[in-house]
Formats: sequence, structure tokens, C-alpha cells
Amino acid sequence: QVQLLESGGGWVQPGGSLRLSCAASGTIFSFAVMGWYRQGPGKQRELVAAISSGGNTNYVDSVKGRFTISRDNAKNTLYLQMNSLKPADTAVYYCNAYYRGDSYWGQGTQVTVSS
Repeated sequence: QVQLLESGGGWVQPGGSLRLSCAASGTIFSFAVMGWYRQGPGKQRELVAAISSGGNTNYVDSVKGRFTISRDNAKNTLYLQMNSLKPADTAVYYCNAYYRGDSYWGQGTQVTVSS
């Protein structure tokens, strides 16, 4: 069983930055594909960024150049550095771990970008 706990969300003005963290329990973290998803008001959940166990990354086009996903396998922690935030980035952000066909989710953290 894997438990994921997100933190770091909050309110920020447009152009600001936030850093999300996801602390994982269990022993699979270093082997799992980790991702950040988000679900905005009235929208479907979408993949924002993902990182493989080997460190390969990919991003949805709307965040390329602004967001950076990273992982610290020694600390069992996933990060999402978000810069130049826009109101369109407002959403609940979820951490996901995918390993051998099983998918695990955190409870989510709210990010609100407004003036």
C-alpha cells in the first residue's frame, strides 16, 4: 500500500510561484512513475507533469517552461515547482504514483491564482 500526502498549495497572485510537495510512504517510490494531475472548477482531471523512475519528464503544453517536476528518491518525495502562475492554473493538484498496473492518489491540495 502506498500513501501520498500533498502540501504546498495556497493562494498566489498571477505571476507568482508555489512549490508543491508529495511525501510518499511505502517502498515503491523510487520505482514508480510519479505524476502531478490537476482538476479545475468544472473541468476534467488532467495530467500536468510526470517523471519516470529514471528521471525522464514530460509536461502538458500549457505549463511547459513554467513548471518543473522533480523527485528525491532518498526522501520519497515528489515536487512541482510552479512559476509564472496564471489564473488558469487554479485547480486542485493531485499527486499520483503508478507502479505495475496499480495507481495511487493523494487527497489533493488547492492552488488558487487570483488578484
